[in-house]
Amino acid sequence: MLTGIHFLLTYACTFECDHCFLYCSPFSEGTFTINQVKQIYDETDKIGTIDTIYIEGGEAFLYYPLMVEGARLAKEKGYKLGIVTNAYWANSVADAELWLKPLVDIGIDDFSVSDDEFHQGDSGVNTAQIAAEAAKNLGLPSYSIRIDKPVVSYPKTDDDKKGNPVIGGGAMFRGRAVEKLTPGLPTHPCNKFIECPHEELVEPKRVHIDPMGTVHICQGISMGNIWKTPLSELVKNYDATNHPICGPLVEGGPLRLAETYNVPHRDEYVDECHFCYEVRKALIDRFPEYLTPRQVYGLE
Repeated sequence: MLTGIHFLLTYACTFECDHCFLYCSPFSEGTFTINQVKQIYDETDKIGTIDTIYIEGGEAFLYYPLMVEGARLAKEKGYKLGIVTNAYWANSVADAELWLKPLVDIGIDDFSVSDDEFHQGDSGVNTAQIAAEAAKNLGLPSYSIRIDKPVVSYPKTDDDKKGNPVIGGGAMFRGRAVEKLTPGLPTHPCNKFIECPHEELVEPKRVHIDPMGTVHICQGISMGNIWKTPLSELVKNYDATNHPICGPLVEGGPLRLAETYNVPHRDEYVDECHFCYEVRKALIDRFPEYLTPRQVYGLE
């Protein structure tokens, strides 16, 4: 019952954020052609259950004409449509309205803007808020995405003692976040990480598709490549139990994945994603078809 397709229009981005689980940066390259976008929409018609399209990145506005045409085609097919941006282009409200007017005309349903310290920093100019004001002026539904640097708190227990540490901020400890944000954070025994709490691995409701054709079940775990096998066939034939990465994760989380392939690992990790990501990275040369692209693992 796949219902959502998220285009990773590019891995290129104007920022190189510490929390980015795709390792996006100004040095990443590549995007779709419009014919490839149309090819994917032909496949979504065959799947028959898709109702939502998101266009994101990286930074989708870097390929503005392609983004706009991809958005237009999605609405033409009757899909709900969302676009995600860091609003680097919002130099003023008037300028931002020029960028957004074509999207208003198309009728997008969700305009999401990253508005946090990772993206806006302390420059004194918050482009996300400028973009949000322009969206409001145009009647465009706008939402803020906020991911903060990890903050550790120790809630009190019933007997008024300090409880187990809780990490706030919303960062997912995958990709660059493992390298940049996990040092110094409290950890837990790896034998506690026996499930994947974040992704629907058995029956995914949405997948991400990148310009290389990778269909991400979770970022860096591939269902297959749509330039080799049509998306409708990949979705129809997907079986988590037969997937060499998803199978162990469904069975017993990151711990089972490590045990299945005898991957040496530490005794403690920050959370399930941290453990899973490091095990997957250790397996990337063994399962290059399923653990891809190397971009997501900081290896490009």
